[in-house]
This record gives sequence, structure tokens and C-alpha cells, in this order.
Amino acid sequence: MKNPFLIGPRLYLRPLEREDAPRLTGYINDPAVRRTLLMHRPMSVGQEQAWLETLGKDEHHVVMGIARQSDDELIGATGLHRIDFRTRNAELGLSLGDRSAWGQGFGTEATRMMVDYGFGTLNLHRIWLQVYASNAPAIRVYEKVGFRKEGVQREHHFMEGQYEDGVLMGILRSEWKPLTLPSARADREPAKG
Repeated sequence: MKNPFLIGPRLYLRPLEREDAPRLTGYINDPAVRRTLLMHRPMSVGQEQAWLETLGKDEHHVVMGIARQSDDELIGATGLHRIDFRTRNAELGLSLGDRSAWGQGFGTEATRMMVDYGFGTLNLHRIWLQVYASNAPAIRVYEKVGFRKEGVQREHHFMEGQYEDGVLMGILRSEWKPLTLPSARADREPAKG
């Protein structure tokens, strides 16, 4: 694993580096991936590098790369945005850019890890997100983690020549079921016997 920050069953989340910009830019510009994002402009490697350099300077955003443990491949990014330390709310963002990773439960695992971090480490009260109404796979992922639909913004987005509803979803700390993983400490203790 390369610089892991959070470790899950099959994935780990790590800080994003300037060297990740070409891969992330390829993901963002992929029409199939972009269709799931609230983005509509092309992204250059230089723009992505500049954005990556600002990440550590803003305490209201925590963004990490999603990497598979099996091969250390960066398959996407996730983050908590607009962290409000007074109301203890944040917006979740998730993008699996590697289409070969779709449908394998990686989105659910990465979402659980970020929700655990938000509630268990940052002491958040509520995590919310917005998703296109037509993105049924993403809605299922969020529901598996415990997010509930809170509302619909009718025809809120314009995508591929038509208006699209935005679905608001949220999870409260009281609804959170922590991801249970073996202690990292147990991995470091010598075997007895």
C-alpha cells in the first residue's frame, strides 16, 4: 500500500499526489464517468494539478484517492466537502473513475470508509450528498450505507440536452453503523506461540 490513511477490507484511501493528476484527469474527462458527476467542462492535467495543490490548504475539504489493496491502482476519489464545523455537516463526494471497478462493491466500501471517518474522526452530525435521479446504481450504494432520500430538486441540472432532477440524500450520526474492521494494531503485534 502506498501511503494509506484509511484501510478497508479491499480498498485503502490515501492522500492524492500531484502525480495522480493525469489518471484523475482521464477519469473526469471520460464521458461515461462525467455523466455521473456534477461537472460539465473539460479538465486539463494542469488544472487538476493546481486543484490537488490546494487540497491541503483548506480545512473545509478532505479529499482522498481510492486505491485497491490488491494492486495499489488508483480507481477514483472521494471526499468530504464544505465541512461546517459549527453545524457539523459536510457534503460527500465520490467518483469511481476506473470503469472496470464498477459493480464490484468498491463504491459502497469507499462510501462507508468516508462516512466512518466523518462521524468517527471528524465528529460530524450529518453527511449529505446530491446525485442525479437517473443514477440508480449510485443511489443504491448510498442507501446501502444508510443514506436516506431527503428531497428532490426538480429539473435542477442540465445534462446531455435535457433537464435532470437532483436527489438530495443524507445520513445522521444516529443512523450510522460503523464499519467493523480488524484493529490495525493487531496487524503489528507479533504472533504468539
